[in-house]
Amino acid sequence: MNNPVPDPVICACVLAAGKSSRFGSTKLVQPYKGRPLVQHALTAAQGACPGHVLLIVGHDQISVGDASAGLFDKLIVNSDFASGIGSSISVAVKACQEDADAIIVILADQPLVTDAHIRNLMDKWSGAKNEIVTTAFDAISCPPILFPGSAFSALSRLEGDNGAKFLLSSDDFIVATVDFPPAAQDIDIPADLRRISQD
Repeated sequence: MNNPVPDPVICACVLAAGKSSRFGSTKLVQPYKGRPLVQHALTAAQGACPGHVLLIVGHDQISVGDASAGLFDKLIVNSDFASGIGSSISVAVKACQEDADAIIVILADQPLVTDAHIRNLMDKWSGAKNEIVTTAFDAISCPPILFPGSAFSALSRLEGDNGAKFLLSSDDFIVATVDFPPAAQDIDIPADLRRISQD
């Protein structure tokens, strides 16, 4: 990593607080390749950011926490999870902003994201305080996304269902991308899980 920050601390924030309303039940505890869905994102996060993995829970938090098998370093409860993803990003940033030089936001329902891809995002980051590194497929940006410390203030103010993509078009930041088509496979409905299970 060509990084002006010596040994930067990068926290992986795995967002697992959503209501799974379209799935019809708590999707993150459903099995995929012999393990609960949530474990796949956490395993990837630990492979890239060992010791710096946060799991943000909300809906059915006890079941999701139990299903995670302790693969997190810090468990954060988002009591406002029902309002949307912005609230989860906010609590994640507030939990690690004093210690981290950057964070990587990962969705817990992206089981095909690998530790190698997360490391590629980290390697792509120059260490510049105004550089965001996002995953891309078909020219579309999506999580996992690395945000530098200078974005923490804006991220900590997020609320409701307002995500962080507005920062990608902000004049305050430059954006680098790493292509990774499997990131497009998130799990919204049971058919999504059945489809990737057959691959």
